[in-house]
Amino acid sequence: MSIQRMDNVAVVVDDLDAAIAFYAELGMELEGRAHIEGEFADQAVGLDGIRSEIAMMRTPDGHGRLELTRYLSPEASAPSPAVPPPNTLGLHRVMFAVDDLDDTIARLRPHGAELLREVSNYQDEYRLCYLRGPAGVIVALAEQVG
Repeated sequence: MSIQRMDNVAVVVDDLDAAIAFYAELGMELEGRAHIEGEFADQAVGLDGIRSEIAMMRTPDGHGRLELTRYLSPEASAPSPAVPPPNTLGLHRVMFAVDDLDDTIARLRPHGAELLREVSNYQDEYRLCYLRGPAGVIVALAEQVG
């Protein structure tokens, strides 16, 4: 038996509307929003008294999704350090292929995106960068050039 597909990656955020705006500017489409609470949520997630709001964002090709989650109860906890470096254990980053890296960065900056360093060139095939998105999540962008 094997998996059928990767369904989504969840990102916990403190400002759901700002996160939706960021990923929409990146080119993702809001699929829907919902309030989640109840025994099924407590059992699945392993916390008691869950009340949350989620937004499902879909990539333009329809194959990838991000579930943006804002916890109302219990309150989300902050990582330590607050802005973990890229080599922190656990989820490292989310990467998106883009057709115009410079334009994408310019459009995301008003939504709080900050480059970790600068755009780099990988073997004249890709231009790549890491930036911080909502809730400090590292978003990697790649533009194929070769």
